[in-house]
Amino acid sequence: MTILSLTRRTLLAAATSTLALGSLAAPALAQTPPGVLIVGQIAEPKSLDPAAVTAVNDFRILVNLYEGLVRYKPGTLEVEPQLATGWEVSEDGTEYTFTLREGVTFHDGTPFNAEAVKFNFDRMLNEDHPFHNTGPFPLAFFFGSVASTEAVDELTVKFTLSEPYAPFLSNLAYPTGLLISPAAVEAGGADFGRAPVGTGPFTFAEWRSNEAVVIEKNPDYWGETAGTEAVVFRPITDANTRVAEMLAGGIDMMVEVPPNSLGQFESDQYKVIEQAGPHVWFLILNAKEGPFADKLVRQAANYAINKEALVNDVLEGTAEVAAGPTPPAFAWAYNDALEPYPYDPEKARELLAEAGAEGAELTFYVTEGGSGMLDPIPMGTAIQADLEAVGFDVSIETYEWNTFLGEVNPGLEGKADMAEMAWMTNDPDTLPYLALRTDAWPEAGGFNSGYYSNPEVDDLLEQARVSTDQAERAELYKQMQEIVQDDAPWVFVANWKQNAVTSARVENFSLEPSFLLMLSDVVKN
Repeated sequence: MTILSLTRRTLLAAATSTLALGSLAAPALAQTPPGVLIVGQIAEPKSLDPAAVTAVNDFRILVNLYEGLVRYKPGTLEVEPQLATGWEVSEDGTEYTFTLREGVTFHDGTPFNAEAVKFNFDRMLNEDHPFHNTGPFPLAFFFGSVASTEAVDELTVKFTLSEPYAPFLSNLAYPTGLLISPAAVEAGGADFGRAPVGTGPFTFAEWRSNEAVVIEKNPDYWGETAGTEAVVFRPITDANTRVAEMLAGGIDMMVEVPPNSLGQFESDQYKVIEQAGPHVWFLILNAKEGPFADKLVRQAANYAINKEALVNDVLEGTAEVAAGPTPPAFAWAYNDALEPYPYDPEKARELLAEAGAEGAELTFYVTEGGSGMLDPIPMGTAIQADLEAVGFDVSIETYEWNTFLGEVNPGLEGKADMAEMAWMTNDPDTLPYLALRTDAWPEAGGFNSGYYSNPEVDDLLEQARVSTDQAERAELYKQMQEIVQDDAPWVFVANWKQNAVTSARVENFSLEPSFLLMLSDVVKN
């Protein structure tokens, strides 16, 4: 029996019956064969096309199927070669020339070469490319400085930038820079994301909607072959259900364990893993219309919410209170002179009175789960109570993760006053540039769903991304953080330390600061 038929007939049957088995963990474990890793995901993936998705939930699958020119060095956010063996940067910082790895093929047998790299970036960035209509490509912003991509020869590719762009290599290592088979896109068109083809250590086997995505070991991989025969990613949207599945043996691994459930895995049957990384949990405030169009009301919300109670009671000490839009994991760019907004309900009431906004009605979008969202429903209800205690009238609307993103990412105008959000990022540029600039409003293709606008912030961010001097960049980011904290376009809530739990049968697994799930070295006994 092949691995694929095992996953179809046995693993999924065992997984779907786990809850019925209740505490009978042994039968479920007995039906889970060695060499096949079952991962509990927080949601169904939106697509398996790396250029078309934005959620870390999806990226955790994709980084095992695809590779980029570069990657993050394990355990760090430093960049090292992957499908490129090296690169040179011109003196003025506008040309990056990469030498490609020889002998690499995509899973469909077609060659990986400079033309394939050019196809990938032209598809994302050039509206006249014949396969640009297979998008949209929401993070094409990452490569907005690329003026042209040239296949110099079969194993040399050159990017010419419109101006120096400091985060370029880091963004190439991010999953948006993963490289897909041009032949597979040509064959699949807009449906490519359902039948992905990359160069990675695993190949795509099947996607059963709302049941599982199955990937298998790539026997022809150019590097060291994977330690497991297959990986099954099961979407289990309810956090408590994921915990129950983990305890019953229906899954071998889960990420983003609810803080109040960590204690259930303190035994020799499990391994709990933690890893710090650049994460911000915040509330987007609609600064375009309604109560939060007034800066005083936005500041009032920041004073009204007891963030210490959220991180200590709801999140049980697995996070720290956030002071601004930049996570402290970016130590070189973090403004440690900033203090978080203190919990001061009386100050909040004073600001509301000054703004004439007592009793303001708020519509609050809350998600059931999602990448880095940290117990979003308990967080949302606690936030609602704090806001109501100072005079707001808050109505919560709750959505499944992908539906939630479909509501929030296009903008809150005409729909909501505030929304939960979390970002896990790769560079100090990423989150503010994509979510706080005026030119990143949703209609411009960005993620500034609350329509915040401050020309001084825009200017600082533009200066920082073209500077090649890290000390200069750091000073610019620190100035930006001061202004944004005062303007309060968000409620700055928490910076989280990510976690995961595996069964004791799983070896060689570690979490990454990038929040990605690298599984090629993992062994399941």
